[in-house]
Amino acid sequence: MTDEQKKMLAVFEVRLQDLIVLCDKQTKKIEELTISLELRGQELEQAEQTIGELKARCDNMLTARIISVKEKEVKSAKMRLSKLVREVDKCIALLNE
Repeated sequence: MTDEQKKMLAVFEVRLQDLIVLCDKQTKKIEELTISLELRGQELEQAEQTIGELKARCDNMLTARIISVKEKEVKSAKMRLSKLVREVDKCIALLNE
């Protein structure tokens, strides 16, 4: 083997070692990113679950508010009706005198 071939072989070995090191780094990075992706997926699932629970609570609160408003309206209507009945009774009493 000539000196030139030995130099080329040495350069090739160095570059091959560099490539192996780079490949190992990329493999580790891929593993780290895969783990990170799995964690983000779990966080996303938890966030979606929390959003669902909060939406349900919000819907329940809105329903309760609507019911309470309707109850207030019903109470108000009953009070107005009672007042009108009392006024009619007063008018009847006055007519009977």
